[in-house]
Amino acid sequence: IKFRGIVWSVHPLFVIVMLLSAAAGRFAELITLFILVFVHELGHVVAARSFGWHIREVKLLPFGGVAETEEAGGMPTREEAIVALAGPLQNVWMAALAWGIGQMGIGDPAWANELVEANMLIALFNMIPIHPLDGGKLFQCLLCRLMTYHLALAWTIRISIALSLILAVSAFIQQLWHGGGIQLNVLTIAIFLLATNWTQRRHMPFLFIRFLMNRERYASKHMNRGARAAPIIVRPETALHAVLKYFHRDAVHLVYVTTARGELLGILPENELLHSFFASANPNRPVAELII
Repeated sequence: IKFRGIVWSVHPLFVIVMLLSAAAGRFAELITLFILVFVHELGHVVAARSFGWHIREVKLLPFGGVAETEEAGGMPTREEAIVALAGPLQNVWMAALAWGIGQMGIGDPAWANELVEANMLIALFNMIPIHPLDGGKLFQCLLCRLMTYHLALAWTIRISIALSLILAVSAFIQQLWHGGGIQLNVLTIAIFLLATNWTQRRHMPFLFIRFLMNRERYASKHMNRGARAAPIIVRPETALHAVLKYFHRDAVHLVYVTTARGELLGILPENELLHSFFASANPNRPVAELII
């Protein structure tokens, strides 16, 4: 469904959950889950729109959703952290409301308690540091504060894959220790997260290119505000694509090209490097060729 320029769709994983719920006759639980997930994702959308982000599509999942934005990787970490937190915060206020309703004796107390548990489960699960969960996005924002974007992207994917495997193994713990059954819901979600991050690992070069494509707009915006530039010092023989891997997400860069003796050959703004990278057929050309 397209509404206000955003395509809202239901992920196949959610469709499977809905079909299983319908087959089991759990229609009330199905409708409740859909509403909680929708409001959760609506929190992300409202927060993103408040920062002027352009959202193309929102895919609803059993535990939240995935929003595709045009600024992917190019927005400040502060903004992305706020947008990531906006989803779980919706579950917090809905849980508080349900708890209050239960305390006042309005409606069925058992239903209110289940609503509190469902909201807290969605909120806490989303805070697991696995991408694309909200916790994974927050974790990547933290890494971007500590290292280059290329390294932060790589470590986010590695850690997400490791934690997805741990989550998959945890689905069998109840069977091994207590003689119970396998938690198929946990296993299904873990497999989905593992497949998603494995795909991210394969597409990492394209994800980095997408980040670079958004850099010119980010740099121009911050340069107009008088942003302080972060220096990058490289040797003249350093390949152009290698220099771009030193870029930090929340910084505007000036690249100082120096000899081994420390002699300054030239200073290049990051926009010039980006333009040369996308306009040139040889990303391996030495950065010294850009100095006039």
